[in-house]
Amino acid sequence: MNRIETKKQRIVNAKTLIVAIDIGQVTPMGYCRCPDGSDTKSFTFSNNAEGFKKLWDRICSMKIAHHLEEVVVGYESTGAYGEPLVHYLRQKPVKLVQVNPMHTKRMKDVEDNSPGKTDRKDPRVIADLMMLGRALSVVVPEGAAAELRRLSQARERKLRRRTASYNQLHSLVFLLFPEFLQVMKDLKTQSAQYLLKHFPTPQAIRECGGEALRLILRRVSRGKLGKQRAEALYEAAGESVGLREGCRGMVLDVEEILSEIEASNRFIEKIEQEMLHYLNQIPYSHCLLSVKGIGKVTVAGLIGEIGDFSQFHSIPQITKMAGLNLFEMSSGKHQGIRRISKRGRSLLRKLLYFAALNTVRKGGIMHGRYQSYLHRGMPKTKALIAIARKLLGILFALVRDHSHYLENYSVVERLKLAA
Repeated sequence: MNRIETKKQRIVNAKTLIVAIDIGQVTPMGYCRCPDGSDTKSFTFSNNAEGFKKLWDRICSMKIAHHLEEVVVGYESTGAYGEPLVHYLRQKPVKLVQVNPMHTKRMKDVEDNSPGKTDRKDPRVIADLMMLGRALSVVVPEGAAAELRRLSQARERKLRRRTASYNQLHSLVFLLFPEFLQVMKDLKTQSAQYLLKHFPTPQAIRECGGEALRLILRRVSRGKLGKQRAEALYEAAGESVGLREGCRGMVLDVEEILSEIEASNRFIEKIEQEMLHYLNQIPYSHCLLSVKGIGKVTVAGLIGEIGDFSQFHSIPQITKMAGLNLFEMSSGKHQGIRRISKRGRSLLRKLLYFAALNTVRKGGIMHGRYQSYLHRGMPKTKALIAIARKLLGILFALVRDHSHYLENYSVVERLKLAA
């Protein structure tokens, strides 16, 4: 297996000041080290304008005192708490790098031959990793890409909450009217939600009457559901084994959950409209949209997660960012199984996985490749991951070459050469 490794930052020279920061919600911890080994004690500063100024003044004074020319600031990739500081430092004449928290976790024993972990020890460990070149460049989305990242994350959060709402609704309906789930089958349809909103119990269905129920169901489903489905639901309501005591609280809960689902749908639709607006401002978006089976919302989410395709120089770099790079655990006669590392952006992997699902369908651009994987005995999930890796490489190449996707490219090129 070829080793996939992102390009490490060769940042240490005789004129570089290393600044390591352990990100915290209230009081981050800073640490400065010079090339000759002299350093400062770890110091705290606040997550506000005054604290950031204190940090910058400390950096400047250290740089001047030791006659250094460059400053490299490194920090752990620890989520939202470090973003205000990162945006502040991006306006300063410094180079920003980040280290993997897994690396600091395993490097802490080397610092003082102790497994201990403290806020004052962590920035020194980060500095050690920086000096070893085990730091990666920081890709911070700007402009429309930054907006797409926040919008895609907001959409993902709302999707998770809506899924939780559907699960709660399913549990309540099973208690009130279990046969409803057998007749209507899918609670996500508009017809099922309308009936639950107006007739949440078997008693309400019976009181409505069979003929009235048929007309309502036909109108709400726009003719897709008619007499047969209405009769089945009416008969099920007459023989339901749903609970009859203590139902009022559950009925109110169903009404509230349905309102939450409606609000979530409106919010998601609004978010997607905003995503399409900012997607049109990305110059290379048309290259990505040329791939059949990958829609606008997916492309917008991919750009938001990656930030800027042009900041990456090779496919292995962007693959590792997605956590789709392969690894294995082998020793001696034991040959390990290759798996993806999952040390990357989880939402990016999710978007690529669903894009792979679309492209492997019959008539999709990856259908033939997917079938070949299955014929070789590869499990379906593993084959889809392989397709996701392939798609990411194709998308990167399209942006790099400023070109559109051409199906059966190799066949077309052979025909050109033959002509």
